[in-house]
Amino acid sequence: MMEPLATDDVRSLEPVHEHDGDASVGGWTRRLVLFLRVMAGVSMLKGLYHWAQVCGVGVEPSQQFEYHSIAWQTATVFFAVLDLVAAVGLWLAAAWGAVIWLASVASMLALQIFFPQVFDGGLLTGLFQGGMLAIYLWLALKSAQEQPA
Repeated sequence: MMEPLATDDVRSLEPVHEHDGDASVGGWTRRLVLFLRVMAGVSMLKGLYHWAQVCGVGVEPSQQFEYHSIAWQTATVFFAVLDLVAAVGLWLAAAWGAVIWLASVASMLALQIFFPQVFDGGLLTGLFQGGMLAIYLWLALKSAQEQPA
């Protein structure tokens, strides 16, 4: 009977674990994990907001889901699912969570830039999304610089 091999490749797929007092985790990595957890909360709120739109919770009868355009309905369901999946991945500080979150942010920015008639998010939402993306990239670079080679 053969024993399964434990390789570094399998361990590299695990999410980031923050341990108190662990000397291998630097300050920038802790800041990155904190930022990811805050963004997980924001993504969860966004996902729940989109699901509220789909289910008709807190909306006027004239603004219910079925009365909107197909483009709006599609985008709302897309972000309802994507934001909640991103929230789980971001909370775990897993690489796939950041990828899903980046896809969500890039999709929302593209939607607001190229199809502003679908969502009336405005300039403030776009600036917030772009700012969070810039902060994430800056923290990720700083965290990668402090990791041993």
